[in-house]
Formats: sequence, C-alpha cells, structure tokens
Amino acid sequence: MELYKQTATSLAVMLRSKEVSATEIAQSTLARIKQVEPAINAFVAITEEQALAQAAVVDKQLAQNQPLGALAGIPIAVKDNICTDGIKTTCASRMLEDFVPFYNATAVEKIQAAGAVMHGKLNMDEFAMGSSCESSFFGPTKNPWNTAHIPGGSSGGSAAAVAASQVPLALGSDTGGSIRMPAALCGVVGLKPTYGAVSRYGLIAFASSLDQIGPVARTVDDAALLFSAICGPDKTRDATSKNFAFDGKVEASVKDLTIGLPKEYFGPGIQPEVKLAVEKAVEELRQQGANIKEISLPSTSYALSAYYIISSAEASSNLARFDGLKYGYTANRAGLDLTELIETTRSEGFGHEVQRRILLGTHVLSSGYYDAYYKRAKLLQLQIAAEFKAAFESCDLIITPTSPSTAAKLGEFASDPLEMYAADICTVTVNIAGLPAISVPCGQSANGLPIGMQIIGPKFSEQTLLNTAKCYETAVGGFAVAEVQA
Repeated sequence: MELYKQTATSLAVMLRSKEVSATEIAQSTLARIKQVEPAINAFVAITEEQALAQAAVVDKQLAQNQPLGALAGIPIAVKDNICTDGIKTTCASRMLEDFVPFYNATAVEKIQAAGAVMHGKLNMDEFAMGSSCESSFFGPTKNPWNTAHIPGGSSGGSAAAVAASQVPLALGSDTGGSIRMPAALCGVVGLKPTYGAVSRYGLIAFASSLDQIGPVARTVDDAALLFSAICGPDKTRDATSKNFAFDGKVEASVKDLTIGLPKEYFGPGIQPEVKLAVEKAVEELRQQGANIKEISLPSTSYALSAYYIISSAEASSNLARFDGLKYGYTANRAGLDLTELIETTRSEGFGHEVQRRILLGTHVLSSGYYDAYYKRAKLLQLQIAAEFKAAFESCDLIITPTSPSTAAKLGEFASDPLEMYAADICTVTVNIAGLPAISVPCGQSANGLPIGMQIIGPKFSEQTLLNTAKCYETAVGGFAVAEVQA
C-alpha cells in the first residue's frame, strides 16, 4: 500500500520499527498532494522544502536512537488562519495575501516539538466566515468524494486534504462548526475541543469567545494523537486556556453510558437520509451497551440568531485592525485622504461575505440596537448553556446529526447566504456553550456523499467523546476513504 494511504498511527509504528523513513513518508505524501491538488484545491501553500528538511531531522534522530516525539515524521498541514513563522498566513483573503508572520501559533509550536512534518497551509473560507469553503480569495476547495460539491467550511481545505489522503492529519479551527461541518461532508473525523483546551495564541481571530483550534483526521486514534499534542495550558499567551491534559489513549467503549437524542435536532429540516443514518449509528451504540433516551433542548431554534449576532459583533471588532496602515493590503493611495484610504482598502481587501458580517456586527453593536440585539443574544447564550448543563445531569453524551444535509453543489449558496447560515443549525450551539464535540462518518447518501454524526459532551469530556467515537468506528469496521481522481 502507498504510504500516503496509511493512517498517522500506522506510520508512527512503521517509522519506529525502521520499516520506512520519514523522508520516504514525506516524499509519498508530497507526490500525492501534487497528483490530486489540481482537482481539489485544498492547499494555498505547499512547503515541500521545509517538509523534506524536517523529515531529514527525524531520520537523523531515528538513526542515532534518540527519543522521538509523538508526531515524529507524520505529515501534517495547517489551516491558513493559524500563524506559521516565515510562511504566509493569509486567512484566504486579499487583505492578508502577502502577510508572513514572524512567530508560530502555540499549536504549531507543539506539533513541531512533537516532530510533525509540515506540508503546507490549507484553504478556507475567507477569515473563517462561511460553511462551504467557496469564499476563499484563492478559489473554492472541492469535495474529494465528488468535486462538483462543496467540502463544507470554513476548514474545508483541512477536511478535503485529509479525505483525499494528501496528509493524514490537519489542524483546523471551529467557530460555529468549522471543523465538524467539513469533517462530516468529507467523511473524516473532526474534533472541536472544549473552549480553553487548546491555546488560541496565533489563531487569527474571527470571534474570540467562540474560536477553537482542533484536529482533523481519518480515524479516531489519529484525531486523539493530534489532540494530545496540541492541548494544554498556555497562560502567558492565552489567558482563556485551561490546565487540561490528554494522553492520547482511547478505549473503544460505551458500556453503561447514557446518550441523549434531542428531539429538536431530528425534526423538519433534517434530510431523511441524514436522520436515518444517524439513527442507525445510535442503534449500533445501543447494541454496544449504551443507554439511549430522548431529551429536549428547547432554545435550539433560536441558536442561529444568537450565533450570528455574537460572532458578527466580535468579527466587527476583531477585523477593525485591518485598515491598510500597519500591515496587509493597502489600496492605491493616489488622491485619497486617510478616511478614504481606509474605506477603499477595506472595500477592496475584504470579500463580500466578510463585509456582510462586519456590517451586521457593527449594526448590532451600535447605539440604539445593542440592547435589542447583542444583549439579548448574550442572554440567550446563557440560556443555551444552561439547557445543555441540565441535559448532562441525566445523560453522559448527546448525539445529533453534524449537518442537516449532505454536501451542496458548488455555487448553490451563492444567491442565498441565509441557506448557508442555516446549514450550521446542528453545530453552533456547541460553540455558544463552550462544549467539546466530535463528528464521525456514519454512512453515505444514495449519491455517495458522506453523512456525519455529532457527539457532544460536557466540558473537558474529550476522553469520553473519543472513546464513544472509537467504539462506533470499531463496530462498523472503520470509515470509508474517498477515491478522488486526479
């Protein structure tokens, strides 16, 4: 079997037994990237020279019998809103087209310390604002299962690269489902950690109170491996990070767990094929020893409104720094005064979706509208968190569809952004409440597109989430892999 088809955990075993070298692994995955990238467009930058240099370091350590990090020799790629020292970090935007950070994000520092081999930066919706990966300044990413369809967003490049076997591991970010949604639509595993479990230092902010870095992988074991490397406190650089650790070990068990099925997530608006696939997966968990009960999360129908008000308000504030004066894109200065320069720069530098959310966020924060919109959305956030807390008093985990539908066709959301926003209905509540959740594949539609199941847990219950996901993965004999054609 080609090395690029191997999982991260398999490659780690092969490397340590000296069956293969890190350089051979990197050469295989780099060749795969070049082979299928024209069809997928998952990468905005490929760091071949750096990858081979890092692989050579691992091979030297191996030859000298030095201790190896948990990710030693494992290919990985990073979403392009996570800062990488000396490598462009653009947020898939014209505004940051030429921005080269002089530091690494904490998560990048940690994967480098663990010996991972960096293969490049991954495409995304501009500034992580979108659910389709079509708003990128560098063009849309396509779904490896069917390139006429979207991969989901905003971490579409991360999910597509893993699904297409370009890399076994990727880092994404999740503000309202941006890891889980594309993981579901591309048939891979995506973990959104508890808010604070992974440092946000070096993640270019969309909505600071909701954003979280997390892993994308083809298997649960691989997701656990990457999560164990990036989680943990970072108090000097991210005051919201928590003293949390995970050792990467996963036990395939759901024995005596009680799993809640919220009725609001299985009603109108969920495609019948999606509902049936998730219910079938839940029945499999029941057979493995889990107890299943119906629950209610009544504020779910208001969650999208709260999410888009809160996230857009924070985006309006966070993106105010991009004015063309300090760094990033600057419009032609000829004949412009300062105000005109800033206005022109932001009009030309930001795409339509980013401008839409900045305008919405500025509006809800403005005098006369703050109490009517933003304050009420924050109160609803407390209500949603309270409902989850109450639900977890009677159940250990909650299961829902990850996405209400399978992947839409490219361009389908272009004329109706509200339809794209509605696709986030199953995922936004998790970010609003600061909870962890994982999406795992649970079947395919009649036309061969993946379907995802979302497992939600209380804060810092990643171990239980991963155990449950592993139990399901084991029971069904593993997850299918996309056979993307070059």
